[in-house]
Amino acid sequence: MVVRLPSLNALRAFESVGRHLSFSKAADELHVTKAAVAQQVRLLEEEIGAPLVTRAGRALRLTEAGLSGLRDLGDGFDRLVQGVRIMREASGNRRLVVNASASFAATWLVARIGRFRQQHPDIDVLLDAGGTEADLWRANVDAAIRWGRGDFSGLSATLLFEEQVFPVCSPALMQQGAPINVPQDLRHHTLLHLESTPDLNTWPDWEAWLAAAGVRNVETTRGVWFNQMSMALHSAVLGQGVALATRAIAADELEAGRLIAPFKTSVQTPFGYYFLCRPDRATAPKIVALRDWLSAEAVRSRDASTEASGRVKAQAQAVNPP
Repeated sequence: MVVRLPSLNALRAFESVGRHLSFSKAADELHVTKAAVAQQVRLLEEEIGAPLVTRAGRALRLTEAGLSGLRDLGDGFDRLVQGVRIMREASGNRRLVVNASASFAATWLVARIGRFRQQHPDIDVLLDAGGTEADLWRANVDAAIRWGRGDFSGLSATLLFEEQVFPVCSPALMQQGAPINVPQDLRHHTLLHLESTPDLNTWPDWEAWLAAAGVRNVETTRGVWFNQMSMALHSAVLGQGVALATRAIAADELEAGRLIAPFKTSVQTPFGYYFLCRPDRATAPKIVALRDWLSAEAVRSRDASTEASGRVKAQAQAVNPP
């Protein structure tokens, strides 16, 4: 007997809701609205003839009917994704889909991906800068670049950048403003802060950096706060103060000489940028080519920005000597 399947979109929406126990997270994962997810689940419930999701206070829980099919649905979608991937590879598909956060893609990756294409003209790259965390077991992506502590369960992870925090400022600020020759000089300048969030509860702030530099006479409760590092760095480029930066996000500004690192002291963080892929895809030629290129490019970027920052700093100090 042939069983008529419900809508694939409805099944996918319910599987995502059941896995996250959240309409909002399912909507983020599927790149649709929360209302659209809820509508698909209602359509599936009508098709099945039984409620699948119910509320317990403010939380969601699955009914017995919903729980009974969730695992098989998840396995089924995994098999579908794998089947599509195998067919694409068998057809000689050249596309490599890479997911990264919009901020990392814009500040570092986009400026460099052309060099990868020059080295590997046989591989077409699609950069996916979606704002949601891609599930590499289900999403239509081959690899991802993620910021975190390295605890990416079930995935092959390669560290690209360790996150070290250090001060940066514009050369013009060193040349035209009060001197910035030693850390104590920061008391004469506006400090640009990154607003703390629960995800950054171990992120070094100005107080932590100044302690590492052995400075105690700089007020750290003043200045301007930003909720994104890219905004703080742009303010620093404009000469509006001194910001704390990381090598990955500030690399291009340092290399171009729009920012300099006036001091050698940096504070290590437990965070970094990682290249991620599924373990069963870690040895695929396209994945290996991209991972090796990214690792080499990260080293080149770090060395180039360090050299350029030192050169511009020396030029600025020549105008405004210590």
